[in-house]
Amino acid sequence: MKKLKSVAELEKLRKKIVGKSEREQKRIVTSAGTCGIARGAIEVAQAIGKELRKKGLDRKVSLKVTGCQGFCEIEPVVVIYPERVLYQKVSPQDIPEIISKSIRDGQLVERLLFTDPVSGKKIVYEQDLNFFRKQTRHLLDANRLIDPYQIDDFLALGGYSALAKALSRMKPKEIIDEVKNSGLRGRGGAGFPTGKKWEACRAAPSSDGIRYVICNADEGDPGAFMDRSVLEGNPHSVIEGMIIGAYAIGAHTGYVYVRNEYPLAVKNLGIALDQARKYGLLGQNILGSGFDFDIRIARGGGAFICGESTALVASLEGKMGEPRPKHIHTVVQGLNGRPTNLNNVETWANVPLIINQGSKWYSKIGTEHSKGTKIFSLVGKINNTGLVEVPMGITLREIVYDIGGGIPNGKKFKAVQTGGPSGGCLPEKLLDLPVDFDRLSEVGSMMGSGGMIVMDEDTCMVDVARYFIKFLTEESCGKCVPCREGLDRMLDILTDITEGKAGPGDVELLEELGTMIRETSLCALGRTAPNPVLSTINYFRDEYTAHIKDKRCPARVCKSLITFSVIKENCNGCARCAKVCPQAAVKGEKKKAHKINQELCIKCGLCKDACKFDAILVS
Repeated sequence: MKKLKSVAELEKLRKKIVGKSEREQKRIVTSAGTCGIARGAIEVAQAIGKELRKKGLDRKVSLKVTGCQGFCEIEPVVVIYPERVLYQKVSPQDIPEIISKSIRDGQLVERLLFTDPVSGKKIVYEQDLNFFRKQTRHLLDANRLIDPYQIDDFLALGGYSALAKALSRMKPKEIIDEVKNSGLRGRGGAGFPTGKKWEACRAAPSSDGIRYVICNADEGDPGAFMDRSVLEGNPHSVIEGMIIGAYAIGAHTGYVYVRNEYPLAVKNLGIALDQARKYGLLGQNILGSGFDFDIRIARGGGAFICGESTALVASLEGKMGEPRPKHIHTVVQGLNGRPTNLNNVETWANVPLIINQGSKWYSKIGTEHSKGTKIFSLVGKINNTGLVEVPMGITLREIVYDIGGGIPNGKKFKAVQTGGPSGGCLPEKLLDLPVDFDRLSEVGSMMGSGGMIVMDEDTCMVDVARYFIKFLTEESCGKCVPCREGLDRMLDILTDITEGKAGPGDVELLEELGTMIRETSLCALGRTAPNPVLSTINYFRDEYTAHIKDKRCPARVCKSLITFSVIKENCNGCARCAKVCPQAAVKGEKKKAHKINQELCIKCGLCKDACKFDAILVS
């Protein structure tokens, strides 16, 4: 790699790379993010390379291994370009047939095509999948085209052109004004206007002129993997955004604080940083502009609280990761006591788009007070799980049913939780709610970093609230009394409710505790922690009443409140249930109706799963 000394040299290199890529005719792409690797994507990629060589096609057909393309439900994925024929759930054993039929003969391998869960139709082309059609993939779309180990792939798509524009044609104030005018709000949870934060950090006094920028990649929400997938698949988009932000703010050192549980993201980011340095896009005198800047990787220890800005800074300084009061913000006094600007992965990745396309273009996307697109991890009881990027203002119904394909096995939708463990659970009547920062807050939830968990009729909302409060109790740093003691007491009451031990007034006590914790906690973790409880009480109060008054779990989830028994008329004595019971609680003679000993039964549900005659009743 030759170090680029000017914008002109960068554009000359880009032209050369684009010319080479345009000469390629056939290309096979397989995605190998963490989700794909877990399902065997590396083995699939190896099989493709081997088969191409075996058939003598390796010089005519190229292989590209990318990060996550978003549709995690159907991994491993193989897409054939330029037609974009998509094969799903591919195994290494499928590769010889794909190469022979699709590459050599131009035919389809019908059994590997995706079947739409709503229409039942086979989908041939990637762009025709409903999962993608309603998305606006300004950030994620590049993941399907970029080998994260090859910076040239990023350059071919216009990568670092926004940096070149910022350094050569814009002053720091102009960059900050452009970001302000775009309406970009932080995607890490709080939704604070990004441009205002940059402006405050640049204006903050610093005795030695030192300022820092930090990328918060400490993604700790259960079920959330947006930041991980961007760092794995397109790390240069984040790097470019950070360099532009550093130039605008006046910082010369940056950090990416990333979870140690994200080894592939750490690896791919490290490779991207090294390649950017070799091209002279990081380091001294970037592109001959006279601006110096470099980025270091800092690994977090997995503490959820370190997603909070002041706790993250403390951790980065080698101290215990716990928050401090924000009467002085990190933009004024952050890392090492210097002005420090923190934005999350998705926020930084939006910056090059705004610089290249302009604030007017960006501000046309979304709603009045929530601009641009938002990436959500769509998981839970949903047919099409994965990463979705949608314009702000899209409804929950469109996400769940048009993109997500609805609820599996004909079950009924019950709730969706947005915003991670501190988010609220929203019922069916709110499915037509536009998704943006303000509307979600109005109904007792939040945007958060972008987790979206769908629940069906078999979900107990009391148990869901207990699960998230348990998580938050364990992740609380314990520094302030309201969060430390209040959450612990809430967990005790919720556990009593799910075990049938609660009494009159406990729901009201939960509401009182939730209000107190929300109003008096030190940081955002405590202030938002009651959301799962307060929202489920608000929208599903009847389930709390059933647990407390009737000692019954309507969803038949809470073990202390359910009973497994045999329906004699349906049982033919096949003994399947007896064979799988770990407690030997199922007794009976062969070919005669069995019984379940309630004293031995641990209510694991294995008997019901094993029964093929619908003879196990859960009541």
